[in-house]
Amino acid sequence: MLLHRLTEYATRAEADDELPPPYYRPKRIQWILRISQDGTSATFVDRRPAKGEKAQETTAPYVYRSGTMPPPYLMVDTAQYVLALPKQTPGTPVTERAVEDARRRREAYAALLLEWANAVPDDPHAEAVRTFVTTGVLQSLTAPEEMTAADNIALMIGPTWLHRLRSAEEMWAGVVRSRKSGKAGEAVTGLCLVCGKDGELLSTIPESIKSGAIPSGGRGRDAQLVSINAAAQGRGGAIQLVNTPVCEPCGGRAMAALNLLLASGTNRRPAADSVTVWWTQKKVDDLFELLDTATDAAVAGLLNSLHKHPDPVSAERVDPSAYYALTLGLNNARAVVLDWLDIPVGRLRNHLGAWFEHHRVHDGWNERHVYLPLWRLALAAGRWDAKANKYVSGSAPKGLEQELLHAALARGPVPARLLPHLLQRIRADRRIDHPRTALLRLALHPNRKDHQVTSPADRLDTAQRDPGYLCGRVFAVLEAIQYAALPEVKATIGDKFFGTAMTAPAAVLKTLRLGANAHLKRLRRDRPGAYTALSRRLSETFAAFDANEGIPLLLTTMQQARFVLGYEQQRAADFAARAAHKKAKADADSTGARAETETDEAASTPEAAS
Repeated sequence: MLLHRLTEYATRAEADDELPPPYYRPKRIQWILRISQDGTSATFVDRRPAKGEKAQETTAPYVYRSGTMPPPYLMVDTAQYVLALPKQTPGTPVTERAVEDARRRREAYAALLLEWANAVPDDPHAEAVRTFVTTGVLQSLTAPEEMTAADNIALMIGPTWLHRLRSAEEMWAGVVRSRKSGKAGEAVTGLCLVCGKDGELLSTIPESIKSGAIPSGGRGRDAQLVSINAAAQGRGGAIQLVNTPVCEPCGGRAMAALNLLLASGTNRRPAADSVTVWWTQKKVDDLFELLDTATDAAVAGLLNSLHKHPDPVSAERVDPSAYYALTLGLNNARAVVLDWLDIPVGRLRNHLGAWFEHHRVHDGWNERHVYLPLWRLALAAGRWDAKANKYVSGSAPKGLEQELLHAALARGPVPARLLPHLLQRIRADRRIDHPRTALLRLALHPNRKDHQVTSPADRLDTAQRDPGYLCGRVFAVLEAIQYAALPEVKATIGDKFFGTAMTAPAAVLKTLRLGANAHLKRLRRDRPGAYTALSRRLSETFAAFDANEGIPLLLTTMQQARFVLGYEQQRAADFAARAAHKKAKADADSTGARAETETDEAASTPEAAS
């Protein structure tokens, strides 16, 4: 299924002229060897980037090669193949073995050039290359001192890249096919599982995944998507592609499409040790990027679509075209498929709309909803550095970002490990903000797949009677009373007692309630308006507890999460009330000042004076 979808994408990319020729891949070209029109001379052109500049790339012949004597590439290869420049370890002399090995590689490279030139005798470029090789010009070239054996060298005649000639592209594809098809040099034919047609089958996938395309903590290397090298790994002891018959066109095109996606700047989302690529059956707007760059207008469109078609099944009928997302990891030289998603675009819109609705946070001070990018949600599960005023990069649980991505795309639950870890971090850091509140809302949702199940409220819910939620509200009000009475206080009750209150609230809240009497007394004397509002709010929250059960001694994990949610939403509601009061006062002052100005102006007129 995966290879089939990749070949479909290859067809679309080819129509848009985005797919490179078969078995071509972007390469950094450090040097150009410019051959004269008659092939009797050649000069070097240095294309190495200056410090701080990006290296120039061009698509060039490529296939994964290994072994003691790997074969050459056509036209574009390293100086070890083109100029017989031996490999040398810094600080050590060049060995005779390295010199002989480089010489053999140049001979193989020259033979491949001649094979191409002889295959297209009428091409004027081929005649020049034939002269260049047979008259010894190639063998007489000396590498510049600054050139290394690993530098790539491309051949040009005039303004023409020889490796981009149609004849060179066709020959290189044929060379790769001859190397990768069949067993022991004998072609094997059969039914291809991808296209469903009889044809010549591959023994191994010709093209690998480019080194560095999949993030890895270890050394970067090319990786194979399908690779069975040991009898113990294959069904019935079969190795290579015996149990996965794929014809050459399908295997090559599928890997070309995958490498194109992995090199994309828009269809690729890297994580710490994995990467996710996505594509669609038909061209659609960029849904995937909304998870990290969520604008208000884009989210409003998704929410509107969600409310119009809340059932994912009905949303699927609106846009049934397919959406695909592939997540890859790396295990040595093998690619690991960590996740594969194949859903209609309509259902995906529903899932993304639900993701934003289920995690949004109400910003009381600015009276707006906040939608968080996925990377910030994952980062907020890490450790908070109070001195640097930011979350410590890399401190979040490993793999969490990828798990949140799957939850967003598939409308599934967040990982079970998130909630206890997040609560532990909140207690240790004494830090609650919008991203952590959003994670709590996601973790507390009973069933994200069921569109009829209501998620936790995104703002203060005065009808909520969960003991944990009520304890959080009470604690927020007590903290507000302390801050109102002592605005210059350095250590609030939140700094001292928050961790204990969210686990064992009974003793803490009762003690703090008694201590709040002194603060209320001061407010009644100095700020009667604040005293009235806060004392009424405190009485209402305490009265909401069940008369028989009262404040619980201990809170469960879920109740602790609701404690944090109640605390944060009560604070947001207080901020909203404070902002509204401030605005009303400013409007009143402005109205009074305007009225006074008008009175003064009226008094200063001649009519008033008379």
